[in-house]
This record gives sequence, C-alpha cells and structure tokens, in this order.
Amino acid sequence: MQLEILIEKFKQKDEKAFESLYTMYSDSMHGVIYNIVRDHDIAQEVMQDVFIKAWHKADSYSAEKGRFFTWILNISRNAAIDRTRSKSFKNSKQNLNSDFFVDILETHDSLDDKTDAIGIAKFVGKLAKKCIEVIELLYFKGYTQAEASEALDMPIGTIKTRNRNCIQELRNMVLN
Repeated sequence: MQLEILIEKFKQKDEKAFESLYTMYSDSMHGVIYNIVRDHDIAQEVMQDVFIKAWHKADSYSAEKGRFFTWILNISRNAAIDRTRSKSFKNSKQNLNSDFFVDILETHDSLDDKTDAIGIAKFVGKLAKKCIEVIELLYFKGYTQAEASEALDMPIGTIKTRNRNCIQELRNMVLN
C-alpha cells in the first residue's frame, strides 16, 4: 500500500493502517528514544505512548509541513526528553555517573573535529570535583539549574557561575 494512502487511513483511525505504520517505524522510533533514555523498557513504554498520542492527534499531521516519518520521530524525541526530565526518571538515575552517559554521543555531528565521544569523559574527569558535580547534573543527567542548585545545596547564582567557568575550562582543555 502506498504510504500516502496508509497515512490517510491512519488519520481516519483505520487499525490496520496503525499496525502497518507501527511495524514500519517502531524500530527507528525505539532507537531514537533509547539513545535518549538509555533503558529498553522505558524506551518501549515511551514508544507505545507516542503511537497512541500520534493516533489521537493524527489529524494534526500535514504532508505539506514534512514527512510522516519526521513528524513521528520528532514526537518520539520530544516524549523521550520529557521522560528524562520527569522526577521519577531522575530519581532512578541519581546514582549513575557520567561514564554511563558518554556513549550517547555516537556521531561527531555535535563535536569539534578535535574531540570524540570517549575523549569527552577523559576531559570531564580532569576537571575539579566541583565542576564534575555541576556538569554531571546539568549535562549528563538533565537537571535544570534550579534542580542542580537544590541537589547540591548551593545558590543558583553559584551554579550558573560554576557552570559557565567549568564549561570554559572544559572548552580550553578540549580545543588546545
């Protein structure tokens, strides 16, 4: 069946179209979600939630704005990010250190040519303990500055200053 027809039937709440699209896109969606949440069970749960959300909001999809695949992957990515920001997710990951998160950076798209995913851990490890604490919470565990302030029992201004200074120190190490 042509994709356009399948999508149109999906928008009309056709269950067979739902099943077909699920089969076509579930592996890709699971991969995107897993790379963010780093837990297969949570990724599976988020993926199912995304398909239900897409089913209920199918009429908001417009082919003129982009491909269906892109639309559903964006919903997946956003749902995964929302899950990592939830209090229950953060509590389950509280005792993990930055080594767990380093392999998330699988491509060089977001990194300078002089760095690589493994090199980041090495550089972060060279920072002072106070920097490592702040960077782990803000960048590896997804805490907001206010949440990091509360977790480290520090004024938010100190978190902001330390974050800026530590990132600058990390930038200097990586690029020199």
